Amino acid sequence: MTDQRFIIEMGMGNDQYGQDYTKAAARAIEDAIRHSAIPLFEATGVSHDQMRVQVTIGVQAPSEVDCARLKANLPRGRAEVKAVFGGLDVTNPDTGKTLVIASAAVEAFLPKQA
Repeated sequence: MTDQRFIIEMGMGNDQYGQDYTKAAARAIEDAIRHSAIPLFEATGVSHDQMRVQVTIGVQAPSEVDCARLKANLPRGRAEVKAVFGGLDVTNPDTGKTLVIASAAVEAFLPKQA
């Protein structure tokens, strides 16, 4: 049985001072999911353990993202997190410091329902 996507949320997060890609990614995930409420589970009796959550993070330095840490902070479902090239780094020409901007897509899937 194939999974069917039933939600996709997008978010943006940044780290203005620490150039921490994981912190920016965590903020992007939080931005994506904090606007959502999913009454489907209570309404249907489906367990949230059946939900597969797929998170894709876009940053300029994907290897700098601690995907395991991000996965551990997701509140529901069986999660997988991957980092890809994307997002944006903006350098302040006066200080040389870089502001890190991450984008996130959080997708939720369930087995097809009859």
